[in-house]
Amino acid sequence: MFKNYLKIVWRNLKRNKGYFAINIGGLAVGIMVTMLIGLWISAELSFNTYHENYDKIAQVWQHQTYSGNRETQNSIPAPLGPELENNYKGDFKHVVMSSYTWEHILSKDDKKLTEKGNYMDVDAPEMLSLNMLNGNRDGLKEINSIFLSESLAKSFFGTQDPIGQVVELDNELNVVVKGVYEDLPNSSEFSEVMFIAPWKLYTSSFDWVNSAIENPQWDDNSYQLYVQIADNTNFETVNKKIKNVKYDKLDTSQKALKTEVFLHPMADWHLKSTWENGVQTGGFIKYVRLFGIIGFFVLLLACVNFMNLSTANSVKRNIEIGVRKSVGSNKGQLVNQFLSESIVIVLISFCVAILMVLLALPFFNQLADKQIEFPYNSLIFWLICIASILFVGLLAGSYPALYLSSFKPVKVLKGTFKAGSSGTVFRKVLVVWQFTVSVILIVGTIIVREQIEHSKERPLGYDKEGLVIIEISTSDYEGKYNLLRNELKNRNAIVEMAQSSSPLTAAFNSNDGFSWEGKDPNFNAEFANFYITHDYGKTVDWEIVEGRDFSREFSTDSTAYVINEAAVKHMGIENPVGKIIKWGNSEHKIIGVVKDILSESPYNSVKHAIYMIDYVYNVNYIELKLNPDKSVSESLSIIEDVFTEYVPAVPFEYQFVDQNYAEKFAEMERIGKLSGIFSLLAIFISCLGLIGLASFMADQRTKEIGIRKVLGASVMNLWGMLSKDFIGLVLISVLIATPIAWYFMNQWLENYTYRTEISWWIFAFAGMAALLITVLTVSYQAIRAAISDPVKSLRTE
Repeated sequence: MFKNYLKIVWRNLKRNKGYFAINIGGLAVGIMVTMLIGLWISAELSFNTYHENYDKIAQVWQHQTYSGNRETQNSIPAPLGPELENNYKGDFKHVVMSSYTWEHILSKDDKKLTEKGNYMDVDAPEMLSLNMLNGNRDGLKEINSIFLSESLAKSFFGTQDPIGQVVELDNELNVVVKGVYEDLPNSSEFSEVMFIAPWKLYTSSFDWVNSAIENPQWDDNSYQLYVQIADNTNFETVNKKIKNVKYDKLDTSQKALKTEVFLHPMADWHLKSTWENGVQTGGFIKYVRLFGIIGFFVLLLACVNFMNLSTANSVKRNIEIGVRKSVGSNKGQLVNQFLSESIVIVLISFCVAILMVLLALPFFNQLADKQIEFPYNSLIFWLICIASILFVGLLAGSYPALYLSSFKPVKVLKGTFKAGSSGTVFRKVLVVWQFTVSVILIVGTIIVREQIEHSKERPLGYDKEGLVIIEISTSDYEGKYNLLRNELKNRNAIVEMAQSSSPLTAAFNSNDGFSWEGKDPNFNAEFANFYITHDYGKTVDWEIVEGRDFSREFSTDSTAYVINEAAVKHMGIENPVGKIIKWGNSEHKIIGVVKDILSESPYNSVKHAIYMIDYVYNVNYIELKLNPDKSVSESLSIIEDVFTEYVPAVPFEYQFVDQNYAEKFAEMERIGKLSGIFSLLAIFISCLGLIGLASFMADQRTKEIGIRKVLGASVMNLWGMLSKDFIGLVLISVLIATPIAWYFMNQWLENYTYRTEISWWIFAFAGMAALLITVLTVSYQAIRAAISDPVKSLRTE
């Protein structure tokens, strides 16, 4: 019986090549989109699963209350690690203190490389289940040891055995290579870690770190802490135990922060790391859900196409169905036949979709910034595919099978059978649904693009053009600021130079404990702190709105503050210039107010900030304003020569501020491009359906068109007659889609403090685009029918 079904499918395919091409093409595109989205979602959901114990690993975070708002951060004080390790032994298998992942200089003979790495406790390799290619996981027990990633080891030693080799870290510390581990994949949060050095080396080499542990500084949140909980417990239980571990150590003045420590599971790091007022509100998971919904609807569009075209094509098969019923076929057999046809078509479409995915995957990876590989060897993947083929085949074929098998054989064979109006109404409903989804996707894509462009045009508070930053990664720069600045200015490579604690596109430091006249005692204010040199304002070209900038002419400026407009509003003071801010036991005069500088997310509000002078302890970056009268390459060449002369032990590396700022939009732009492509493919699927339906309607009205032409109807009259129904359906789609799209996109924009407005023209553009696409799609079939020879269509009359 099944063999007979296959023969019938093959004969129908040969007889109706156009119909099957449209059906297979639409389904193949829908399956391709769904498969690509599925692979992308799988990659996102499997983040960090490289680490064997990822479901037991967590990072220690904390909630604190500032100015009535509950804020969440992953920075913790150094004493917290030993506290958990010593007093909660039964709850943790591993407790790993860690520095931040920074760039460091590694040297071997004349070779110097700048690579990112961490200082971590000795249990880190075991906790992260590093795949050791040389050495073993306990190699960090020696204080002067280091683990290198496979790629870094090859860069230094080539094919030589790296074990036992000595490298210099940050031009200060000699360390011995005790292990080489396999490069961590991009799907790991630690993928950028090219080396791991012992935490004890960090604490013994830098006095401020050792002091923070030996004389516990519970208010200095400058470190990272990772843990692996014991096998016999869970995160919820441990969270209850450690909740107040830091709070109990704080002095009375600090208890107002209402600090709570908690574990943030590794399984949530990538997708669920956003908090608002102390409550986890998601994160990147919203885009995973979004594209999951898009994939589902695109596949559903393809299934709707199949239903539409199958029922529309039913008239051509009514004789076949009548004959089959007359010779004894029952409804069940006909349903099985049509469902079998559907599954075969889906199977063919699936094979075509696989080829399309293989061709599209390199481009998709580049667009999505992923390294997704086709899962040839995944049994689960193929089982899902088989299940999907059956599901889609049954879903797409169910209505046509039931509809076609319900034809009455007597009426069909007499020639008196006419498809009921219910089939026509159903097809119209499906077309409306298809274009409603398409218009919603068009509107969503435009609004995402508008949000990105709106944020790009946001005032920065500084001039990013011609700004270069250089990270100060070692002590080799100490005492050389004026030498570098004077030499670069004398050689006309720069306009100005400054140093700071954070790059212009980030805010690494923040502190609380500030007070001023009129401050509410219960108001615990936290400010972003920027340690800068006197020439910072001139270098970045910030705008002073009140008072003055820092100046070397005033010795008192070494203890003075410049604050931003957001800080003035936050403090609730008028005429801030000249006011005193107390911090600890020191007093600082406000000498100026600067226009808000956008240093973090371009979508959120600017942090209230304090700028203060520091030339020694907290400066980590050099800012250079290039001379606009010279070419960029010429200026950089001079800068490299000067830095090589004065800081020869440090490789010369730099970044452009405008490029760093552009990276803040990279994720959103990827989301916008992906949604745009999927929207176009959804419209393409809808258009394939329109082509098929338009062709069907033209065939059904062939004799009518012939009569109208004989009676004098013009091509335009006939084109309008055949097109108006579709145009009306699309207009209904636009009316339905508009409020739905507005509601959901307005909800999405609520996630951003700085957001664009949803303008009427977006819906007008989407509607006009849908209408234009419809007219162009339908016109070919309509005009072809309108210009056909009426003699041929009326020959049988």
